[in-house]
This record gives sequence, C-alpha cells and structure tokens, in this order.
Amino acid sequence: MLSALKKYLLVPRLVWLSAGAPKERGVAWDRYWARVKATGAQGEVLWDSGGDHELLGYAGSLKQHLDPGLPVLDIGCGNGTLTRWLARNFPAAVGVDISSHAVERARSESTGITNVSFLTMDMTRPRAGSIVAEAYVASPGTHPPGPQDADRPEVNVFLRGVLHVLDEADQAALARNIKDLVGIRGRVFLAETDFQGNALDYVSHLGATLRSIPAPLESAIRGLPMPGHFGAAERRRAFPDSEWEVLEEGATFIETVPLRDPSTPELIPGYYAALRVKQG
Repeated sequence: MLSALKKYLLVPRLVWLSAGAPKERGVAWDRYWARVKATGAQGEVLWDSGGDHELLGYAGSLKQHLDPGLPVLDIGCGNGTLTRWLARNFPAAVGVDISSHAVERARSESTGITNVSFLTMDMTRPRAGSIVAEAYVASPGTHPPGPQDADRPEVNVFLRGVLHVLDEADQAALARNIKDLVGIRGRVFLAETDFQGNALDYVSHLGATLRSIPAPLESAIRGLPMPGHFGAAERRRAFPDSEWEVLEEGATFIETVPLRDPSTPELIPGYYAALRVKQG
C-alpha cells in the first residue's frame, strides 16, 4: 500500500487515464469489451479471476436459498464465466449484459454447453424485467425452457459486481426489474465490492504505484465508470425492507485476476445477500 502522500501523487495520472472514458454507461461497457483479447486468470478482465474459489464460497448459500428447479438469470454476465458455473446447478442459466460485445464473447466461450444462453439488455431500463421474461418464455429454441409460465415467470437472479458501478437511481431501477422476474419461488443472490476507502485507496489496494498500474486495472480505469461500494446500507436503499426479505447477508471477498503475484488473485472486501420478495 502506498503512503498517504504518495497515493495523492497518483491523482494526475488517474485523472488523465479516466478522462477519455465515455459518459454513457452502455457505450463505455461496449467499448471496453470490444478491446478485450483474453479472459481468465491471465487475461485482461479485472474481475475474471479464472478460478472458482470465490464462487465455491457462495455455493452453500445458493444451495440453501435458491430453488434448484428454476432457471437462473446472471445479470452483468460479461464473458459468461459465472453463467457457465451456475449452469452446473440449475436447469438453465441465462446471462444478460448491457454490452453486445460481452454477449458475443460469452456465446463464443460457451460453445457446446446446451443449458446456457445470453441476451443483450440494459437491466435498468423501464420494463426490462418483463421484456427479458417475455423473450425467455417466448423463444424456447433460443432460451432453454424453465418451469414457469408466461403470466407469472419465476427465475432466480444472480448478481456479482454490478450494483457498485451504478448510481442510486439505476440501482433502484434494477431492483424493480428484478422484482418483476423472481415471483414467489425465485430468489436473489448478490455479491458486491464494499471497499471502505476512496478511489486512491482502492487502486493502491489493487497494486497501483507511482511507477506502474497493473494492466487489467489500468484498462478498467481508462474505459469504465468509477466504482463505488455496496454494502448493507446500500442494499436497504435499493431493496427496501418493506418489499424484500433478507434470508442471509454478510461479508465476503471479491476476487480479481492476479495483479502482483501471478499465482494469487487479489481480494476486495465485499458484501453478499440472499433475498426474496415479501408476499402479501
């Protein structure tokens, strides 16, 4: 970690790197994914660690709270690493991402997996939940059928590292759309970075120094919205207790690709929760 003085000497470089990032979120993410050449542990995507250590930490909660007979929707799927992992445990896994380039890569990396499909959609847009449900139900040849009906679709929803890069209005919009999807039987599992520090603390935690910034981190700074953090307080605001029941919540760690030691992913303090819609 950098000393306080040295951290602030990073400011000009961070400002210069982030100056060219598109202001429109969809454009930013699509340009980012269009540039990606490699994924996994040795790849360019900061949050794609290539391993399943973090995911195995969620397995018990997913098994306990999510209905294994329902399909699962992986929101913010990127190149589909988590969607493919989820497909091992659910009858169908559908990855959704705002970037068409991400979805294209996810499809190419998922060749031969029959219960995985992908869809391009901004899940914060009005009626996105209903639109995705209708597309999923109406197109069984494209989207693997699940035990649901068109009048009241029910799916599980999985989010990792999505909410912390949205502003409050978009977090609330996403939560409303998710509510349209889960129904009575569906559940939500979310895992988000909850780093308690400013942007300088964050990048230095991930290995940024005055001499160098790890390439996957630099690529994210250069092209993407600045992340915030998402913990219990932010969850209560986006998923209010008047509408949602918390089944489980706690601290976790979000893994990144290795940034300093080639064999060791970096760990970002995080928050997880399992939720269901309150009935009645």
